[in-house]
Amino acid sequence: MTLGLLTSCISEVLSSTLQPLLQGAIQNLFIPSSSLLHQPPVFVPVLAHLITGIIISPLDLIRTRLIVQAYAPDHRKYSGPLDAFQQILREEGGLYDMYFHPQLFIPAVIDNTLRPVVALALPGMLISYFGLHVTEDANPIAWGLAELAGSCVGLLLTLPFETVRRRLQVQVRGRAKPIRGCVSLRPTPYHGVVDTLWQVLTEERSDLPVLPTRPKPRRMSTKTKEREDALKHREEQSWLRHTGIGQLYRGLGMRVSASLIVFCLALVSGDQDGDGGWAEL
Repeated sequence: MTLGLLTSCISEVLSSTLQPLLQGAIQNLFIPSSSLLHQPPVFVPVLAHLITGIIISPLDLIRTRLIVQAYAPDHRKYSGPLDAFQQILREEGGLYDMYFHPQLFIPAVIDNTLRPVVALALPGMLISYFGLHVTEDANPIAWGLAELAGSCVGLLLTLPFETVRRRLQVQVRGRAKPIRGCVSLRPTPYHGVVDTLWQVLTEERSDLPVLPTRPKPRRMSTKTKEREDALKHREEQSWLRHTGIGQLYRGLGMRVSASLIVFCLALVSGDQDGDGGWAEL
């Protein structure tokens, strides 16, 4: 876990350094300085974020592997980020496949395109939908609320693809031996983005049987038993139990809580720089 956090820190530093440089270069290339607006077109930061994400995608792959691998020293596959890079380079098709293998490249493109588009476009779309006249400079609190709402709604769109990307990053390719993880890993490999979505939805349902456990004897009142029976009946009738959609949204509550904390901190600090849209990127 510590090695994964170290890799995450390196990835964040590189991303925060490369992204503004690439955005400035793309803006100078596609938009003449004479017609430069106060706010660049949406495609400029989206393209900068996409290129940055592709450049550092091997680091993201290494981070995921380091976080997921087993804690026990005897079962660890990688001793650190450099060892992980060398093993993946040697056993899984070299540097080219670390970037352009379809199971890595396609999810990286989707993830690094969808997240900035959602973060930058949704606040304005929500404001337009409700017919409000709110601007970032004149109404910072209302704009912050719109960004918060856009962030929460955007998670419903981006989190499934992020989950799919992590699933595909964990499984090895080429002649590499499978990872022994600290969590349950699927023994049969996925075959792409669509296949991963389908397998999660059909295989990880909550209505599938689980291994029986010895129930603990307890005494309950008649009212308690009736409440539990009613709750169990509602759960059995719920369509969510017949799909694995909940597995695609693992961590949703934590991410929403983080967005709320960011919004509250922005209110307390009085930050009006208008960079809230990049907070989730």
